[in-house]
Amino acid sequence: MTTTLITDIGELTTNVGASTGSAAQAGTGAQPIGPLNLSKGMRGAAVLVEDDSISWVGPSSEAPSADAIVDAGGRAVIPGFVDSHSHLVFGGDRAAEFEARMAGQRYAAGGIRSTVAATRDASDGELRARVRGFVDEMLAQGTTTVEIKSGYGLDVETEERLVRLAAEVTDEVTYLGAHVVPAEYADRGDDYVDLVIGEMLDACAPHAKWIDVFCETGAFTVAQSRRVLEAGLARGLRPRMHAGQLGPGDGVRLAVELGAASVDHGTYLTDDDVAALAASDTVLTLLPGVEFSTRQPYPDARRLIDAGVTVAIACDTNPGSSFTSSMPFCIALAVREMGMTPAEAVWAATAGGAAALRRSDVGVITPGARADLVLLDAPTSVHLAYRPGVPLVRQVWKDGVSVWRKG
Repeated sequence: MTTTLITDIGELTTNVGASTGSAAQAGTGAQPIGPLNLSKGMRGAAVLVEDDSISWVGPSSEAPSADAIVDAGGRAVIPGFVDSHSHLVFGGDRAAEFEARMAGQRYAAGGIRSTVAATRDASDGELRARVRGFVDEMLAQGTTTVEIKSGYGLDVETEERLVRLAAEVTDEVTYLGAHVVPAEYADRGDDYVDLVIGEMLDACAPHAKWIDVFCETGAFTVAQSRRVLEAGLARGLRPRMHAGQLGPGDGVRLAVELGAASVDHGTYLTDDDVAALAASDTVLTLLPGVEFSTRQPYPDARRLIDAGVTVAIACDTNPGSSFTSSMPFCIALAVREMGMTPAEAVWAATAGGAAALRRSDVGVITPGARADLVLLDAPTSVHLAYRPGVPLVRQVWKDGVSVWRKG
């Protein structure tokens, strides 16, 4: 047994406090009331890590002994970020498409097909090196848990490759064969769904935990999305959904009906959508990088939170609509553009992401949780939004091991 004590923490964000949102009521994860500052006239709080887990949290003056001591020097400590929506396994990039959007071209779902061709042509070695590079990039920015989707293969062989390679770096793998209809199935969407829920599902299910579908104009209809998610459920995969990105529709309510862990995007939500989410334990995952990159309107997180919807923030790292892996950047956008307070945004990027993955062992700092911790070069977590674009992550621990340190 090895113990490490992180002491003299200026502000410790535990995410253990009052419950808000329907996911909290359903017991899917601790909810925030803002940071926990245990100084109480003393200097700072402390966290004891025992092997891969947190074993004690309290004032530094009452901390037990440990094999190693890390002096936080009055800096803030937060849980590792939990990024519950990413597409990290792909070939090529779409810089030209981004440039065209910045010149006024409208974003549409069809751009995914250009990445499919590059991904199909890439070798396993090329894709493996790229996904591991992205994971390392995320660690350096404080992300210790990441969900990874397939969806850039759209044939049986390549989709199986993508979920298999994703499973090498995370337990949170999502099968997204229903991303868009590939060119070879143009005007035959139902036939492609047959493939997605048949041979392709057979090949991918052994490597995946989740199943997802892009329920949107230009992608899949509500009826097709139902077929995909119900087939995944029958194979033991848990449902997620992309919906409400390009316009309003019935996808959100379908996701709630089927007990999806999360609906992601939510740029366009009706009052009925919001009411359905608030009455369920389905998390609404906001993806601020998408609106930044596509120039679509930012969702109103204030409306969602005030209605009782549980909200997460994720990066949606992908080559087309959000090529960022920086959760601090997404937190700053959520505060500036979506009406969230800094404490709400930090919670959404940690415990909120955990709720979207139905996890209670990450996104919190409490005895028994995974020792996934981030030391900031700042006295409070507010600085993540207050100082956008500044590399504030000083040190990162995952499962009790220091995996990145500035300098």
